[in-house]
Amino acid sequence: MKRIAVINVVGLTKSHLGEFTPNLTALANASSVSTLTPPLPAVTCTVQSTMLTGLSPQEHGVVANGWHERQTNETFFWRQSNALVRGEKVWDALRKIDNTFTVANMFWWFNMYSSADFAVTPRPIYCANGKKIPDIWTMPSKLRSSLQNKLGQFPLFNFWGPMANITSTKWIVDATIEVEKTHNPTLTLVYIPHLDYPLQKLGPNHPDINKELQAVDKEVGKLIDHFHSQQIEVCVVSEYGIEEVNDAVAINRLLRKNGLLCVREELSREYLDAGASECFAVPDHQIAHVYVKNKNNIGTVAKLLQDQDGIEFVFVGDDRPQLIHDRSGDIIAVSNSDKWFSHDWWEDTSKAPDYQTTVDIHNKPGYDPRELFLAGGWRGSKARIAFKLLLKKIGFRTLLDVISLDVTKVKGSHGRTVEMGAPAPILIIPANTKKVPQSLPSAALIKLIIDWVNS
Repeated sequence: MKRIAVINVVGLTKSHLGEFTPNLTALANASSVSTLTPPLPAVTCTVQSTMLTGLSPQEHGVVANGWHERQTNETFFWRQSNALVRGEKVWDALRKIDNTFTVANMFWWFNMYSSADFAVTPRPIYCANGKKIPDIWTMPSKLRSSLQNKLGQFPLFNFWGPMANITSTKWIVDATIEVEKTHNPTLTLVYIPHLDYPLQKLGPNHPDINKELQAVDKEVGKLIDHFHSQQIEVCVVSEYGIEEVNDAVAINRLLRKNGLLCVREELSREYLDAGASECFAVPDHQIAHVYVKNKNNIGTVAKLLQDQDGIEFVFVGDDRPQLIHDRSGDIIAVSNSDKWFSHDWWEDTSKAPDYQTTVDIHNKPGYDPRELFLAGGWRGSKARIAFKLLLKKIGFRTLLDVISLDVTKVKGSHGRTVEMGAPAPILIIPANTKKVPQSLPSAALIKLIIDWVNS
């Protein structure tokens, strides 16, 4: 079996190759470049699951980065158990061919409790006193201490939130090299997150994106050089391309105004009461799953959404593209190319839930890119943040309510498909492998990997 590394550079497109990405461009010039067509929604968990199983969202069941569970009336985002993903994974297929095959999964999602031989994924410690301590989960478990003893604590707060930057990518790159040196996996899957942050914060056309491309390219170059020194062939993929946006559609606010969404008031704040609502939306970037209690009302709700400015596509029933699944909403809404969906249901910002101005990816019933931005004025000031962190450090429970509520700060989003006009993510195949079509579905990656490893 050939040794292969698949580097997932999130947000990378053909337009990024050139002057500011010399390492990626050299790799592309030594091989060939294609584009991928991801499924709907073109978001991390869905696309990765499609890449690693070859299945559509309605087959593997990962219909977004999060979804609502009708049985419990709870919404969950960013869960990590691999058991949530149906279908045979690429490493299981390869292990059937040769039982000496091994795989290292470095930060691709749903990375806990899988059959991967080596795995590293973020897993913070949530303390009873409100502290969140950066940490990782690994397989084998001793890898957790060996990596952090050598590289330092995983920089969780640089992986997501207003301090997200290249630091987390550097740690992931160094950890990947360390795992390869120590364990020599046949297949290495590595997730490179950094480009996603500035593309969402600044937008894909901002001039400062060039320096972010340089930063990512430098780290990817380290991986390419290391892998090539070990005679490991390198493939680069991306999950999606980012579109320029200027505002959000508050889809739940629309439903509330029409008497369809219920809230409950607690301590003068408004919280979504999903179980009591006739319908509500679970937004994820540029798509939203809309769950409707009374199926006779689906047509009425769909018409309401179709008439709303900022929503381009509304899919119902069997027309939901590859999303006919129990986890999916009864209606799938897709925003215009220059919009994204917020989960906001409140009119008065003082009524927003207490978690809304914090980085809280598990309590918010929707993906919230505003977590990349500090609030303006005193609320997001360095002095106030320092005071809050000091209180946490000495053991006081305090809300780190420093995140912006302004939807217009977000300048880039994704979720729409290439067929809808979104930029196509990139595929750079290993050198000296059989050429592939100029464009192919993201689902084709599993077969390509199997062919490359077995060639």
